[in-house]
Amino acid sequence: ADPDSPIGLKVMWLGHSTVFIEIDGKRFLFDPMWSENISPVGVFGPTRFFNNPLRIDQLPKLDGVIISHNHLDHLDYTAIKPLAQTGTTFYCPLGIGEILQSWDISVKQIKELDWWENISIGKNHQLVATPARHFSGRGLFDRNKTLWASWAILGKKHRIFFGGDGGPFSGFKTIGEKYGPFDMTFLEIGAYDADWPDIHLGPESATQAQIDLRGDVLLPIHWGTFKLAFHPWTEPVEKLIALGQKKDLKLSLPQPGQWVDIHSSAINTSWWKSLA
Repeated sequence: ADPDSPIGLKVMWLGHSTVFIEIDGKRFLFDPMWSENISPVGVFGPTRFFNNPLRIDQLPKLDGVIISHNHLDHLDYTAIKPLAQTGTTFYCPLGIGEILQSWDISVKQIKELDWWENISIGKNHQLVATPARHFSGRGLFDRNKTLWASWAILGKKHRIFFGGDGGPFSGFKTIGEKYGPFDMTFLEIGAYDADWPDIHLGPESATQAQIDLRGDVLLPIHWGTFKLAFHPWTEPVEKLIALGQKKDLKLSLPQPGQWVDIHSSAINTSWWKSLA
């Protein structure tokens, strides 16, 4: 079969910001995170509420791994190393290639993009690095040494937007005008606080971003997996559901590891209630 043939849109949320996407015949993995802890030494730091439902060796052959930024919960050494051994290509914002090369990943497997740059993948897919309002850094001395980004994938029939991490900004409207409407968007709703309103969306800003992006179905990411802020761990999704009803938004709330396709994407499994 022609690998570029349009076969629709299927997605699987694997927890936190890790999303596996099949779009019009290509397969991509965003921000792969398999570690138990968010820590440079793997012992301290926030620990998972649930394990990643897939093992890395259960993933099919990928057309690319896409990284939003270099924070420890988005660029995870323990996931990147085995993925690199499959020969896949890593698409990342400027500067992250140097980190990947320091992990002995071949420069041939690394494609770095600046904001608004795009790259063709096969005949029918465009990947665009779009702006985000965030910051980068993995330690005490490397703040903002590498770029961060959100991403749009434009397939033959479908379009998706992956927000990565980032606060509210006017760029969502520009991205929506340039590349929307999107069949699905993946926007972060967790780890918000009044003290850092500019670097994370939270449920309210995520609903506004969804409208600005001209998104159809919103699948929230960056919640429910690690405790990274002071709010209760199920608060983001409960707030999002209430806001979604008010603003008539289509939400996709599958269990981690559950396939969702474009025809049955607006679902609410309430999976977190059994864990809470």
